[in-house]
Amino acid sequence: MDIARAGESLNALGWDKQDEIRNQTRAVDWSAQVVDKANINHLDPVAVQKARESFARKYANRFPEDEIKSWDTKTFLNRARLTQDGHITNTTLLLLGKPESAHLLSPHPAQMVWKLEGTERAYEHFYPPFLLSTTFLYHKIRNIQIRILPDDELLPIEVAKYDQKVVLEALHNCIAHQDYTRNGRIIVTEFQDKLVFENEGSFFEGSPDDYIFGSKISRRYRNTFLVQAMAELNMIDTMGYGIHEMHLVQAKRFLPLPDYDLSECNSVRMTIHGKVVDPAYSRLLMQKKDISLVDTIALDRVQKKLSLPSKTTQHLRRAGLIEGRKPNVHISSIVAQVIDKKAEYIKLRALNDQHYAELIVGYLEKFNKASREDINSFLWDKLSDALDDTQKRNKISNLLTNLRRKGLIRNTASRKAPYWALSE
Repeated sequence: MDIARAGESLNALGWDKQDEIRNQTRAVDWSAQVVDKANINHLDPVAVQKARESFARKYANRFPEDEIKSWDTKTFLNRARLTQDGHITNTTLLLLGKPESAHLLSPHPAQMVWKLEGTERAYEHFYPPFLLSTTFLYHKIRNIQIRILPDDELLPIEVAKYDQKVVLEALHNCIAHQDYTRNGRIIVTEFQDKLVFENEGSFFEGSPDDYIFGSKISRRYRNTFLVQAMAELNMIDTMGYGIHEMHLVQAKRFLPLPDYDLSECNSVRMTIHGKVVDPAYSRLLMQKKDISLVDTIALDRVQKKLSLPSKTTQHLRRAGLIEGRKPNVHISSIVAQVIDKKAEYIKLRALNDQHYAELIVGYLEKFNKASREDINSFLWDKLSDALDDTQKRNKISNLLTNLRRKGLIRNTASRKAPYWALSE
């Protein structure tokens, strides 16, 4: 295309798009730039060895292990696309550099931050070699086991709060696709129920939704040299499957799907959920093993109270997956019907209700009487974390009502401010 025709094309796109295209045309791949002052001594030996092992696993069918071991460091780094003709690049230092060598990347801070938010607050900084530091950061995250289903609805299933593969995929994507010319840090914020990943730079090609089904392949990258090197070390793939795999893993773990927020200019924010949002969503995924990813994504939007196209809503309703009318659409409660164990379901729920009722009676035997706040405080942590606050309050109300109707307890105060005691 000649200059005149190119100008006409840019004018048709508008000024914002013009600037974007011009900037991308002029851009120099920061990750490929040679660092003149750097040499092999600036690299971390443990990271280099780890890189060699990862490369050997990737190419096990192409190179004998002994051959890869026989390469000197310079040869290996060139074969792994980490250097240019033996010269250390920004990519080499970012992935394999010693922490004290990070100043060679200045003004880029070469830093990842883990930050804990909530009742407890903490933080820690992580520096190169990022090949190792991503795993160190992952281990800072409090990855406890969580129950997917409430105690009173079928048998609970426990899974890790966060899947290591998903967390590292998200973190490696931040490294691979960040705009390093903006000299920003990668930030991972851990909340009680989610992880939020933030990195500098807009989403480079397309949108996250384009990659969910694993059919789109990127034609270009912001950091081509870095992406190629990370692919050689098995840190990422270059076929666009990363986002697709993260969605599949979260669905198989019956948890909400990842969310992307591109509302802030030149920033990408991704959220990985570590807690059930709607128990009905988790139950449905558990029981309908053949549900498609398309339907799973739609149901995920329903549980998050996000809008859906009318055709999608109609499809889900016809399939019996959702109930209610807009804007109060919700996922169907089909536990007993789907698994054809209604009697067992009712029996299990009754047994658990009896257990909680016995706890209340035992509490009143010991303390004689208790306010509703006392009983809430006593039972709250014993109920499943899969129940939200409203569901817990309703459950306790139902337990107290059933005990009163059976004549086991009585209210000795007012209806608005009850004080419960054992019946005489």
